[in-house]
Amino acid sequence: MKDSFFVSSAIDYPSAPPHAGHMYEKICCDVFARWNRLQGKKVHFSTGLDCHGSKIARCAKETNKTPEEFVKTIEKFFLQLCKEYNISYDDFIETIEKRHKKVVVKMIKNLYKKGDIYKGKYSGYYCSDCETYFPKEELNGIYCPTHNKPTEFLEEEAYFFKMSKYQNKLIEHIKNNPNFIRPEKKKNEILNRLKKPLHDFCLTREKIAWGIPFPLDKKYIVSIWTDALINYLTTINYPNKKFKEFWPALHIIGTDIVWHHTVIWGTWLLASNIKLPEVLVHGFIISPTGEKMSKTQGNVVNPSELAKKYQIDSIRYYLIREIPFGEDGNFTEKKLIERHNNELANDLGNLLQRIIILVQKQKRIEPQKIDKNLFEKLDLEQIKKEMSNYELHNALSTIWKFINECNRYINENKPWEKEDPKPVLYNLLEAIRIISILLEPYMPETSKKIQKQLNIKEDINIKNCKPKRITYKPGQPEILFKKIEIKKMEEKKQYCSYEDFQKLDIRTATIRDVKDHPNADKLYILELEPKRKIVAGIKEFYKKEELINKQIIFISNLEPKTIKGIESQGMLLAAGDKNKCILLCPDKKTEDNLKIK
Repeated sequence: MKDSFFVSSAIDYPSAPPHAGHMYEKICCDVFARWNRLQGKKVHFSTGLDCHGSKIARCAKETNKTPEEFVKTIEKFFLQLCKEYNISYDDFIETIEKRHKKVVVKMIKNLYKKGDIYKGKYSGYYCSDCETYFPKEELNGIYCPTHNKPTEFLEEEAYFFKMSKYQNKLIEHIKNNPNFIRPEKKKNEILNRLKKPLHDFCLTREKIAWGIPFPLDKKYIVSIWTDALINYLTTINYPNKKFKEFWPALHIIGTDIVWHHTVIWGTWLLASNIKLPEVLVHGFIISPTGEKMSKTQGNVVNPSELAKKYQIDSIRYYLIREIPFGEDGNFTEKKLIERHNNELANDLGNLLQRIIILVQKQKRIEPQKIDKNLFEKLDLEQIKKEMSNYELHNALSTIWKFINECNRYINENKPWEKEDPKPVLYNLLEAIRIISILLEPYMPETSKKIQKQLNIKEDINIKNCKPKRITYKPGQPEILFKKIEIKKMEEKKQYCSYEDFQKLDIRTATIRDVKDHPNADKLYILELEPKRKIVAGIKEFYKKEELINKQIIFISNLEPKTIKGIESQGMLLAAGDKNKCILLCPDKKTEDNLKIK
């Protein structure tokens, strides 16, 4: 096995302060970095900021700052996030740094010499929010598929990278290297998109000034996705000794930038004769309203505000345990509090406090006979396997099974009733010491606090996750996790007045077209006549052909709402339960079917 490990988060776009999605990605990267350090590996963990592009230039202008001044005002929030959440990065890179410009220029010149860069004319659609060019067939009309905002049609001279030249080679690599894109469903999505001919990649922009000057022609600047992706090589000093030691990397990214990190970046690396990394895709953080959490949607959770309310390790634990890695996950403070109180305060905190209090009465505990039955319950190989498969949530769950076994052990053996409780207590002390090591990647502060109460300073290494002979003189017991009191609110039945009902504008319409929602399995996008678009959760009850030309009744004067990235301009009226759904329609035949109990 390689004795070095390089993990990177995506570099964040500093158009606004970070939200819970940035926090989640960085915590996941941090767990991987700390776990590999625990394995005894030399680790390089990079994160940072993607500082160029038209959106940054526009934001700077709106605040009467230069782009660099604007970036620096936002930078402090991302650095604060890393500090607050114990993100143990080794390099915080910004694409405005000289070292980065040097690598970008080097790579562009190398590919130009190879004949893979040429001058041409760009004509197409551009989204300034994700700084991405889109072919017409990938848009929702003229709307960006990621941000659901109108794209801008651009036509200008530009330099291109011959991405199409490497399409077959990339497809071959994806098929022969199952770890290149994970999870499997993301790999299949990319392969499906690659069935169509690949367009060459536009490397430059002409009409904006904020970026790295294109080294072949100073009239242009380097496009942001050329600039940004190269950061991973900059942070390990490509092409020098550090690059050779750590590359290839493990890129941890969100689902909306898989194409950029696998196809654009993949072909660029193939052209440069550089090994391709592994790309590991996590899901979105979903807000309580059921939408992707993003700055664009305006539904973000502020990590710093969250840190003022809850212990950092409680937040880290909740995000990893609650969200299966690779899938979208809901974020609610109610669930965070439940896991804090039940699993952290009860299972772990109470266990530690009971052990320390009982040991204090003994003042000192010498090494005792190891109870193999207890430590056989610690499935260390399973934890290693789950971490190797990037199943953070499952590995943490397996650790927790051992914590629960320790609680069972203390309850069954009742050391407080024994004439000589030392053998039981020693085994519990050894168990909690091992737990402190295994929890360090997930909850680094908790690991330190446990060791402080044990009055030891343990080497955080997987080799120490087995019983050994130590004399314990524990410190003072402290509450590891204080329970959070949930204030019960008196439930009041809410009634709608006749005046409220009169405000509703209820109309009829005809469904002219039905499309699958690109980001949700149970939703349709309905195109109505008169012209209107509605997102509806009726996919499991109606086939598309049943809905075409169907007349429906809907509420037309609701404020538009973005549902999973698509704006809905009204609400269908329907009746039913979880097993059936019948749309309310203006014809007599349907009225007879609406007698639902």
